[in-house]
Amino acid sequence: MDKKEQKNVSYFTLDESTVFEKVQSSEKGLTSAEAKKRIAEYGPNQLDEGKSKSLLMKFIEQFKDFMIIVLLAAAVISGIFGDLTDSIIILVVVVLNAVLGVFQEAKAEEAINALREMSSPEARVKRDGTVVSLKSDQLVIGDVVLLEAGNIVPADLRLIEVASLQIEESGLTGESVPVNKELTVLEDEKAGIGDRTNMAYMNSNVTYGRGEGVVVGTGMNTEVGEIAQMLASTDDTMTPLQNNLNRLGKYLTVAILIIAVVIFVVGLSNGRGWLDMLLTSISLAVAAIPEGLPAIVTIILALGTQKMAKRKALVRKLPAVETLGSTDIICSDKTGTLTMNKMTVEKMYVNGQLQDSSDSIDTNSPVLRSMMYANDTQISGDGTLIGDPTETALIQFALDKEINVSDVLAKEPRVAEIPFDSERKLMTTIHKQADGKFLVAVKGAPDELLKRCTSYGENNEVKPLDENVKQTILETNHELATQALRVLATAYKLIDTVPPEVKSENVEQDLIFSGLIGMIDPEREEAKEAVLVARQAGIRSVMITGDHRDTAEAIARRLGILEESQVGGVITGAELDEISDEDFSTKVKDYSVYARVSPQHKVRIVKAWQKAGKIVAMTGDGVNDAPALKTADIGIGMGITGTEVSKGASDMVLADDNFSTIVVAVEEGRKVFSNIQKSIQYLLSANLGEVLTLFIATLFGWSILAPVHILWINLVTDTFPAIALGLEPAEADSMKQKPRGKEATFFSNGVLGSIIYQGIFEGGITLFVYWWATNNPVHAENSELIHSDALTMAFVTLGMLQLFHAFNVKSVDKSLFTVGFFKNKLFNLSILVSGSLLAIVVLVPGLNDAFRVSHLDPQQWMLTVGAAFSIIPMVEIVKFGIRTFKKNKK
Repeated sequence: MDKKEQKNVSYFTLDESTVFEKVQSSEKGLTSAEAKKRIAEYGPNQLDEGKSKSLLMKFIEQFKDFMIIVLLAAAVISGIFGDLTDSIIILVVVVLNAVLGVFQEAKAEEAINALREMSSPEARVKRDGTVVSLKSDQLVIGDVVLLEAGNIVPADLRLIEVASLQIEESGLTGESVPVNKELTVLEDEKAGIGDRTNMAYMNSNVTYGRGEGVVVGTGMNTEVGEIAQMLASTDDTMTPLQNNLNRLGKYLTVAILIIAVVIFVVGLSNGRGWLDMLLTSISLAVAAIPEGLPAIVTIILALGTQKMAKRKALVRKLPAVETLGSTDIICSDKTGTLTMNKMTVEKMYVNGQLQDSSDSIDTNSPVLRSMMYANDTQISGDGTLIGDPTETALIQFALDKEINVSDVLAKEPRVAEIPFDSERKLMTTIHKQADGKFLVAVKGAPDELLKRCTSYGENNEVKPLDENVKQTILETNHELATQALRVLATAYKLIDTVPPEVKSENVEQDLIFSGLIGMIDPEREEAKEAVLVARQAGIRSVMITGDHRDTAEAIARRLGILEESQVGGVITGAELDEISDEDFSTKVKDYSVYARVSPQHKVRIVKAWQKAGKIVAMTGDGVNDAPALKTADIGIGMGITGTEVSKGASDMVLADDNFSTIVVAVEEGRKVFSNIQKSIQYLLSANLGEVLTLFIATLFGWSILAPVHILWINLVTDTFPAIALGLEPAEADSMKQKPRGKEATFFSNGVLGSIIYQGIFEGGITLFVYWWATNNPVHAENSELIHSDALTMAFVTLGMLQLFHAFNVKSVDKSLFTVGFFKNKLFNLSILVSGSLLAIVVLVPGLNDAFRVSHLDPQQWMLTVGAAFSIIPMVEIVKFGIRTFKKNKK
């Protein structure tokens, strides 16, 4: 059988003899010669290495961004025509941006390598009729492997022998409780991984019992190998921020080229020399390019990552900060993210009454004693509970009732036991009492245990168990099960002596039923609140889990993901398999809960939402989550329970594994986008003001500003205020707005209109001051001084305009008096620093000569500062008009 045929066999539907026939082996295993032959044919039992890019390639790829290419072209042109300072500044900004990008993304390809390193180092295998220890990479199809508690499963196995075998498969299925393995042949070929109870999968953990299995899948032909292939074939998704910056670069390039050509032609038609006009066109083009934008965006994102880190969200890739802010859908794993990842007793049926776990209970209750006695949990010296999650939950319940479990067990020690097995579905222990008698404590599946009970205990009385009482118990069991509680029953009896041979037939009979215990991995309270906040923000929460349908639906209703009155909205992986990709893309909006899903299902769900035009965040902690994490617009790994594979495939990691942290991060992401948008609005409206000033001045034949003036204004007014805008606090209603949508750009929500009218204001005010200074000269007798004063006043006005205008862009439509002048201290400091740097070149002797500007008298200073300040009331009037229009429109 070749690799492809091997992979397509549903071994869980075949009986043991057919399985051995398929893999050409037997219960004795393989010979060394046959194993050697097969490893030569199929290769070692290990995952292929992922193709990683060199550091140089990662660095080069940073320059593929369209905006970066435009800036590099501008730097080359500026350098050729003598503006070396401008050229150097642009190059430094671009290189710094690339270095930061490489630094943030250096670990992006580690996921598959982490998968390889998870493999079990050794395995106990039958070879040549004896049991030997081998490196797991030497296993081949047909090997018979022995498993016991503590082992990592070294390959995909079809189990052939089990003894109370339990395997924790949460890394593959997301199910929080270890799976009880049995040998029953399954009929359903489409059964999900979590339902294949006669299989054991590579990299899962044996938590209890022992077993044997024949290897039916190795290396890349295992379930984990399939995940590795999905990871390798998944392309990194372009973030909305990257798409926005690319679009912005294209818009600016077209606009700049058109403006440069027009001004060149107009200048030539006015009789100016072609070289003079070429330099003017280039300086205008450079003025129009916000060369500091990539660095400013990077810095704002970096500041956002720091804020998120303080709030337990660790960002691995800078653009992910902003992507969170545009999220429409949060697809979340259940266990540990929406729930506590800790089984907890929630309900009890005692003395014929159903009660909450918080209600009082007699500390000598037979239920409590069975919970503690029929239990293999170990209590370490520091109080840590070690064992099966279900059993540790029972001991924790007793501890919460202030029972000293260790003392109780020491006083009534275990003298015999019948371990749990998947056929009986019971566990029994026998304990010596102070009076010399022995207590038999039993716990297990309610239906199985009731078959062995002949009486029941109620309020310290033992009564016959008739059919009516039994029916009441079974109905209560059903009621608890419909609430997605895992139900255990307890029973007991007293015996005079321990039988010579302790077995089910002579011990687990004529029992006294004592109660039912309902357990669940409870929802996080903060997650419930976060789901509500997300809904108010227009974000839909979707649960994706490997757990059973009823459990998933119950938790989803408790969290508010499904409303109490909502019918439907839940689908299983098997049902999803029956829907084509085309149909699913239209039906995906109908489902909020996915149960018993596989890794392929998770990727399908993410892609279906993306096809519907939504930006999707996906959380996960297991190996099975990695492909979907990489496919999503933003993958969110778990810092505590997450595997290195899931973290490596993620854009962001939650330090506390908490769903509510995602919603906090969304708020921070929205703030980051809003602040980047403010910076862009500030930069482009300022640059538009400069372009209009130069363009109209050229039309009139005015020589209003030299390239050095534009360069200095850009240097001192662009960088500091634009970065400080990145620290603006979130606007009060940021989490009450709907997601901005996948097609939204930096120009959405009125930003483009604001850039245009504010740029016109800036250009108009600057030209007015130049005109006024030319026509109302202080030095009327000297035409050179008149021009110098006018140029200086235009220079100061344009620079101060931009600094005053920075206050306007704190909000697109809200009044500055609502937003507040002084909330952002760093912003105010940046305005003071930039204003001082602008004034220095006018006030300091020597510098003003270098910049070809003159000293201004108090009257000129008052005019320039007053004219610059006028931008604030002018914009306030327009904002008021916009708000009034929107209000009337509603």
